[in-house]
Amino acid sequence: MAYMELKKISCVTLPDISLQVTGGSVTVEQGGTAILSCYVTGTNDDLTQITWQRKTREKPHNDNFLTILPREGVQFVNGGDDRFKYIGNFNNNNGTLQLSSVALKDEGSYTCIFTLFPSGNQKIEIPLNVLVPPFTSVKDNLPTLGTEEVLFATCTAAGSKPPAEVRWFTGALGDKVRTTANSTQYDNDTTTTVSSLFGVPTREINGHQVQCVISGDSLSKEESLLFTIQVYCECQLLIVISEDSSGQSLLESSVKIDGAKLQLLSLTSDINGLYQCEASNTYGSKRGQLYVHVASGEVSLVLAVQFVQIFLNCLRHRVRPVTRPPIDPSSARPSSEPELPVSAFVCILA
Repeated sequence: MAYMELKKISCVTLPDISLQVTGGSVTVEQGGTAILSCYVTGTNDDLTQITWQRKTREKPHNDNFLTILPREGVQFVNGGDDRFKYIGNFNNNNGTLQLSSVALKDEGSYTCIFTLFPSGNQKIEIPLNVLVPPFTSVKDNLPTLGTEEVLFATCTAAGSKPPAEVRWFTGALGDKVRTTANSTQYDNDTTTTVSSLFGVPTREINGHQVQCVISGDSLSKEESLLFTIQVYCECQLLIVISEDSSGQSLLESSVKIDGAKLQLLSLTSDINGLYQCEASNTYGSKRGQLYVHVASGEVSLVLAVQFVQIFLNCLRHRVRPVTRPPIDPSSARPSSEPELPVSAFVCILA
């Protein structure tokens, strides 16, 4: 009698070696638009779902945030984000997303997952790198004429990612100036870089033009900031009491002069009037004014400019003493101005 032996046969589905999920890292400037490209090729499997996961600065735990289904379309998980737009094609196995108004918080890793039948999930990780251009500025330190080295100016590239390079181009000044640089990195990986320009504030160095140049991966091109070194001098203004028609000095016993400070000692109607100090030359003038009105032992002041500070270029300006005009007892202060108690009028040119 013939017999037949039955054997158990196992079927194994071999993976399609031509299947490939394609994507790649993306770098974008803050505020720009990122294209997170993701698609699968080399397979005839049925695509049932596309899932996107993310792990970013804002959301450090990797979780699903968006799914794409053949009929239902795009569905957000745990709240939507209108900045994301599906620009792929489900029928073409394309899961590409567009992210607009990219912020530093969006930086991280995005994972695109294709659910295929029967081969299962196929995925690829897409890193997103965000560049942050710096805020740039040059600040004049207002150096005054002297023989010791001082800070002329600082050039700052603030809040950049990655760090910016800050350099000074000083031209013919050569070793008459020197530079230093320091950087501060913050928790969000942005960096502020400050470069300082030092030198001795002499007449010869005054008026020279230099450049601060900022460069780095976060800038599409170098940024150049021009700066002209200005050396200033500190000057004191001499206030001279005017004389009346008889040649007698007015208010000699009612005021006290201490350098550029004019102090009112006697609160009588004799001191009523307009007080002013002025610095002038062929290029212009600056003036501070103070109205004084004393009635019944009480003083009312209208302050036009109580403290005047003027920086004068030593090579172009000379300060000359300016007299206070004769006091007019009939001078009336404007009714709209506030009353301020004060014991001295200070006019300083520095």
